[in-house]
Amino acid sequence: MSQRILFIQHYDTELEDTAWTHLGALGYERVAVQPFKGENLPELDDIAGVVIYGGSQNVSELDKFPFLNNEIALIKNAIEQRIPTLGICLGGQLISHALGGKVSRRDPTECEFGLYPLSASEDSEGWIPSPFYAAQAHYEEFSIPPGAVRLAASERFRNQAFSFDEHVFALQFHPETTEEIFKDWQLADWAMYGVIGAQTKGEQDLLIEQHCETQLQWFRQFLQSLFGSPNVH
Repeated sequence: MSQRILFIQHYDTELEDTAWTHLGALGYERVAVQPFKGENLPELDDIAGVVIYGGSQNVSELDKFPFLNNEIALIKNAIEQRIPTLGICLGGQLISHALGGKVSRRDPTECEFGLYPLSASEDSEGWIPSPFYAAQAHYEEFSIPPGAVRLAASERFRNQAFSFDEHVFALQFHPETTEEIFKDWQLADWAMYGVIGAQTKGEQDLLIEQHCETQLQWFRQFLQSLFGSPNVH
């Protein structure tokens, strides 16, 4: 059986996040594809799992970013073939859209930018530890599509995670971020400071110090639960 995990990127950067490093440490062959640069998505015949990252593109801009349509088609195929699939932020929004959900931005604009406490839904007690603070950087939000199960919520954005048919997970939050990655985000030209819902840099610095390790350990366990180890595929 395949030992390859497909990673779909929406921005041009070296992959150093926890999903990439931990699945590599488990022994998977990792294949990164950048459709936004014109790279073609592979067939799923020899793919053991799919990770779809976040990005600045939006589901509402399919005409502007036509490559997203190809990603949506791949997601539908992965779901049909029961290939373990994880979408993070934009990736989660694409999964919601593929399953018939809606993705939208609030008016006036709100966001989450920082580390925010999440609570498990009634149907998912124990899915995340309590307390659990997760890294966030988003304006858009997804709805829970038909047949999916809400897993987690934050105070400002209720739909933080859902699962579908036990092998598909969509996350609005960013557990793949390390302390170093989030500190780079703080310096980025797109940093959301001043937008309704964003934390100050001082608040973020304190929460990073307090909660990044818990997020890291949880996400490593989650990845192994979803994808398993290569020798069992």
